Amino acid sequence: MALKNKTIYAILGILNLSPGTGYDIKKYSDTVLSGFWHENYGHIYPTLKKMLNDGLIAIASGNNHEKKILYYITAKGKQTLEAWLAADTVAQPIRSELMLKLLFSSSQPKESTIRMLEKYKALHEKDLARYLDLQKDLGQGIQEIAPERTYLLNAVLRRGIISDEAVIRWCDESIAALRHASSH
Repeated sequence: MALKNKTIYAILGILNLSPGTGYDIKKYSDTVLSGFWHENYGHIYPTLKKMLNDGLIAIASGNNHEKKILYYITAKGKQTLEAWLAADTVAQPIRSELMLKLLFSSSQPKESTIRMLEKYKALHEKDLARYLDLQKDLGQGIQEIAPERTYLLNAVLRRGIISDEAVIRWCDESIAALRHASSH
C-alpha cells in the first residue's frame, strides 16, 4: 500500500485556521507543529502546487506579488480535511537514528556514547523549555488563538512536555548505567 502524502493534511489544517503564504505555513510548522511534525520548503511548495491543481486550495484574488502568494482552503479542501479528521489514524513506524546508533555502539568508547546521549538530552531540554514557554503563553491567552482551540493546543503541548520529560529521564538513566558499566 502506498503511503499517502500527509503534508496535504498539515497544510489544509493550517490554511483552515487562516489563509497564508508558503512562508506562513513553514513558520507555523516550525513553531506549533515542530515537536511532532516537520515540513520543509522543498516539500511544502510542490504540495501547494498539487493541492492548487486538485482544487483543495486557491490563491486569494488580488494577489499579484509572485513571491508572496496567499493561499486559502476551498470548500473541497475543507471536505477533504474533515474526511481525514474523521478517519482512523494509522500508526506510523518509528525511525530513530539515535536508537539505531545506541543499539550498535558497543564497539565505540563509552564516553562517545555518553556524549551522544548528553547531546540528545540537551536537545530535549531545549524543546521542553520551549514547550513550557508556549504553555505559559497559552495560559495567559494568545489573541490569535480562538478560545475553543486552546484546550487542543494545550493537549498537544502536554504530550510534548511529558514526552520530553520522559526522554530526559531516560537519558539520565542510560548515562548513569553506561558510567556504572565502565567503572566495572
